[in-house]
Amino acid sequence: MVKRREPTARQMRLATELRRLREAAGLTSRQAASLLGVAPAQITHIESALAGVSEQRVRRLTSHYACTDAEFVDALVAMATDRTRGWWEEYRGLLPTSFLDLAELDHHAAFQRDVAILYVPGLLQTEDYARCVFSSRIPQLTAEELELRVSHRLTRQKRAIFPHDVVIHEAALRIRVGDRAIALAQLVHLLDVSEAGRITLRVIPFDLDGFSRASSTMTYVGGPVPKLDTVVRDAPHGALFIHSEAQLQAYRTRFLKVEAVALEPDRSRDFIRRLAKEL
Repeated sequence: MVKRREPTARQMRLATELRRLREAAGLTSRQAASLLGVAPAQITHIESALAGVSEQRVRRLTSHYACTDAEFVDALVAMATDRTRGWWEEYRGLLPTSFLDLAELDHHAAFQRDVAILYVPGLLQTEDYARCVFSSRIPQLTAEELELRVSHRLTRQKRAIFPHDVVIHEAALRIRVGDRAIALAQLVHLLDVSEAGRITLRVIPFDLDGFSRASSTMTYVGGPVPKLDTVVRDAPHGALFIHSEAQLQAYRTRFLKVEAVALEPDRSRDFIRRLAKEL
């Protein structure tokens, strides 16, 4: 058996879900291996994503674990048997793996929800805005590293076809990551994409009473079933993927509460138009 050198986030997610099911069934890895008729080390490798797992073994394991959620099992099988080599593979070895993992997450997303407080979400940034964001990185990127990140982000935007709900705070609309021209172009771009149909944009103005969720920046990505949803948070060394059931539920609730106090889409576009006129 050939071990993987660097499992993807998607492969790690499958491994994590299989381990969770085993633990919920009250079985040790040795007991699971005995039921499957393999060495205990193979279960360890499967649950650490160092080894792949066939459809037959996924179904046998989930049966032994008494998982009766057929839709969830089918989704796990799809993850196990997926052999997609997407556009992001051309960046392998050139960008940190978290960039590739985000692109793969996009590829399989059913929907996405963003709450943005300080910056426009990456999938809605103009090229100049994105370049300014990446240029502010410390330590500073080389010219090649900068252009690779911008190119990757723009390709993610072109490939994104899922419904996208965005709640963005006025702070993110007013903070100028570049000059006045870049800021204006970014506002115009938000108006354009919000009128295209796939993206629903809502704004939270500064003068909203009782908004106490200023630290609620988040990206929530829908999976094929709710159990396979993912929350993405920025971390010092790349994206952090969160997918425990308790945290997913907390973030679902958080988004709904933030969305409920935001302006409706039409009023949000009017608000952005007024900001654009101020520039």
